[in-house]
Amino acid sequence: MSQQTPGTSAKGIKKIFATSLTETSTIDLEGVGAIRREGQKAYKWVKYNAGAGSVAAVAGNVVYYYGVSGDAVTGGYENSEVTMDLTDAYMGAGVLQAVIANGSYGWVQVRGPATLTTALTAGADGNALTHVGATDGTLDVSALVTDAIVAFATDISAKKIVCMFPY
Repeated sequence: MSQQTPGTSAKGIKKIFATSLTETSTIDLEGVGAIRREGQKAYKWVKYNAGAGSVAAVAGNVVYYYGVSGDAVTGGYENSEVTMDLTDAYMGAGVLQAVIANGSYGWVQVRGPATLTTALTAGADGNALTHVGATDGTLDVSALVTDAIVAFATDISAKKIVCMFPY
């Protein structure tokens, strides 16, 4: 009979987390890239990078996978590194659950309903949303079939979306 690792289910899914959803840390307490599910929402433990523009994190704003000049190889998705600096971004990553200091760790929401702090750039309820054409920390309506769709607007006047970020 095999012995189960504490804090995991029989299938290896982590059940107990060291941090709350709004807690941040200067050290990787959860294992960067860890996925957490609570009800109909999912979250990812990420490392924050302020980017070339030194854009500070804002709780409730959108972050993007980090990649210098859009180069996905330099961090981003593979390393669960995110930024609010759109000039260093190549794809939407999630909604910040707390203010994360540069080089520190915290949770972003990647699935389920969310309310943003900053209003969407444009659009109407039901629109597909992307980071293309947005401003730092926001999303915009998808205009092209080549846009990476990361969310859908559910109540644009109330800043509500349904997250569908890649994780």
